[in-house]
Amino acid sequence: MTYLDANASEPLRPVARQAAVAALDLTGNPSSIHGAGRQARRLLDQARETIAARLGGVAANLVFTSGGTEANALAIAGLGQRRSILCGATEHAAVLAAAPGARLIPVDQAGVLDTAALETMLAGAGPALVCAMLANNETGVIAPMADIAAVCRRHGARLHVDAVQAAGRMPVDIRELGAASLALSGHKLGGPKGAGALLLAEGLDLDVAVIAGGGQERGRRGGTPGLPAIAGFAAALAESLERPADLAVLRDAAEAAALDAGGIVCGTGPRLANTSCLALPRVRADGQVIALDLAGIAVSAGAACSSGRIARSHVLEAMGLGELAGCAIRVSLPWNAGAPDIAAFAGAYAAMAARMRRAA
Repeated sequence: MTYLDANASEPLRPVARQAAVAALDLTGNPSSIHGAGRQARRLLDQARETIAARLGGVAANLVFTSGGTEANALAIAGLGQRRSILCGATEHAAVLAAAPGARLIPVDQAGVLDTAALETMLAGAGPALVCAMLANNETGVIAPMADIAAVCRRHGARLHVDAVQAAGRMPVDIRELGAASLALSGHKLGGPKGAGALLLAEGLDLDVAVIAGGGQERGRRGGTPGLPAIAGFAAALAESLERPADLAVLRDAAEAAALDAGGIVCGTGPRLANTSCLALPRVRADGQVIALDLAGIAVSAGAACSSGRIARSHVLEAMGLGELAGCAIRVSLPWNAGAPDIAAFAGAYAAMAARMRRAA
């Protein structure tokens, strides 16, 4: 299998596996005060320090969660109290589901958030929370976060940034972004599944906790932390960002092959080095995914969904791409991708496109 679905989940990095296995050998609960508990607590604190420092924050403001979905929900519930909520129209479904009734900020045909529209929407809106993803999970498009943050500052709005796809693939610093909070997920950058985090800006705290419990995470998120997944998360983040330029070359080669076969690249401009959204007119996305899977190529159609279903992309619909929203696949290169993976994809895509376009 040629695995090209990293935005759903990255392959586990060896350093993350080693860190997780070492943590599995620790019996103690980090909340226990005996020696075994203190040993586990030291590892938890080290992971917290590593992740917070890498993202320009302080360890005391990092809240461990079960993943990016919970981190986003925690930010919206905790920072959106008594505030109107505005979300980018191309936000991940986890953000949109956590903010029912939120006003949607439009994007242009390239998938870039419309900051002029945001300015208008915030005028007279009163206290607000703006949710904007740093890099889109389907197209890889990178948001103009400096401009978005400037608009938020002018109107006294808080800015929550979903950095799940961006972390580990581009520089991410909470202070430079001007964000009130960042959501992260360990398995999106080569760590084990089951750990994520919400990083808060200095001076901010949460008004509520989504999961109440025994006071863990300074009362912000109850429950015994998943130490092996957290340790792997920290190790993966520490090793990430090693080869974005190499991945961009491979991504461009994959796109060139798709264009030669009649495909269309959706969402151009500044993008993650590993991500391509490729539409094949008049050919359904689910058929493309299945055909490529049968050829040994793993890609996806839009975001990974817990039910396994494939639907029209709300991201591409928000970009105004019409019928292409049901005809696009996502090719996202993992950290260990190489030229043979692109060659395998190019051959399989060309054969699939020729066969399915004839049948369309």
